[in-house]
Amino acid sequence: MSDEPRPLLQQAKQGGTLEQGQLFASYTNYLKIIAESQLDRRVRRRVSPSDLVQETLLEAHRDFGAFRGKTDAEFFLWLRQILVHNLMRASEKHLQTDKRDVRREVYVQALHASIEKSNARLEHVLADRIGSPSSEAGRLEQMRLVSNAIADLPAEQRQVIVLRHVEGLQFAEIAEQMERSSGACRMLWLRGMDQLRERLDGVELE
Repeated sequence: MSDEPRPLLQQAKQGGTLEQGQLFASYTNYLKIIAESQLDRRVRRRVSPSDLVQETLLEAHRDFGAFRGKTDAEFFLWLRQILVHNLMRASEKHLQTDKRDVRREVYVQALHASIEKSNARLEHVLADRIGSPSSEAGRLEQMRLVSNAIADLPAEQRQVIVLRHVEGLQFAEIAEQMERSSGACRMLWLRGMDQLRERLDGVELE
């Protein structure tokens, strides 16, 4: 990956609230998808993935002055670390889990590993249409583009694609969660994938 920062990151570091808002907005849909896939379903009765993303972005805005990274990858990992902390805190609060340091460390490691698997699946959504980027910057851009395209889908199509391609569930498991038949879930998935192809058709990444 290039050592040079992306213009948007550079502008945010040198600029003000507007530039920072544009930078954070470019990652918002990705954070929402990851929060949705990683938040324990028992916790969702009390806190939504969107709440955690909003909290993450507020903390990132507050602490952006302390961020010393220069690349997209560093900023991406910094944002993700804040989200992981908020996921852990929500789990501890609402599931009354053990708060010992060793338990936290194990949980955080498992959460990072799960997110890496989700990232890998997200990278492969429509890889046949937009290719596999050769650079780290290209991979991050691909995740943002795919995340934004998924976020624009109708709610049920978005849900089935996240369950299938981010959480890695089988259609039988998806049907159980969505309280629909496997056939109905497959049709939602096919329509959603068709719309994603239309949105991402012609996209070229480095």
